[in-house]
Amino acid sequence: MEQPEDMASLSEFDSLAGSIPATKVEITVSCRNLLDKDMFSKSDPLCVMYTQGMENKQWREFGRTEVIDNTLNPDFVRKFIVDYFFEEKQNLRFDLYDVDSKSPDLSKHDFLGQAFCTLGEIVGSSGSRLEKPLTIGAFSLNSRTGKPMPAVSNGSGLSMESLRVTGPEASGGVPGKKCGSIILSAEELSNCRDVATMQFCANKLDKKDFFGKS
Repeated sequence: MEQPEDMASLSEFDSLAGSIPATKVEITVSCRNLLDKDMFSKSDPLCVMYTQGMENKQWREFGRTEVIDNTLNPDFVRKFIVDYFFEEKQNLRFDLYDVDSKSPDLSKHDFLGQAFCTLGEIVGSSGSRLEKPLTIGAFSLNSRTGKPMPAVSNGSGLSMESLRVTGPEASGGVPGKKCGSIILSAEELSNCRDVATMQFCANKLDKKDFFGKS
């Protein structure tokens, strides 16, 4: 069965799913008071979620939300479905961008900020709802586009003290400028095995064939 278009999922999370207790969790993303990077309108935000490998500590892209036009307070519809392993620390990273074109290359869009957390933090928060401030963090300028891009080490890198603005051009301006906040909500998915059968019919369709019916 095909994955619904408004969801992103991960089939494997660097673990032996059969040996570690796990459940599927659906993560919903919202943001408030994002940076406004557009001159004549508001930002067109996109959220990119990354997971960190358990062994090599490499960040890898997990999925992207849809782009919402002209808003600084997006409530994204597309959700992320992840396997939550009870006995593991699963590091997550969320990067926000103002999308300037249809290009999938993130270096061509304006970086709005990022947040780090663990999946356990989201699930364990009151009401499974976690709100964190977005930070600019360390950045590097892309050699092709000249736009700031987040520079994240391959280590756990969850200490906010290690995230620093390295220049006044850092996609958001001067150090200490507020970048808004991100709201992450988690909901456990039930392991329903029911099968639904659907039947469709149509009446009075257009006649498209010259010598017969459609």
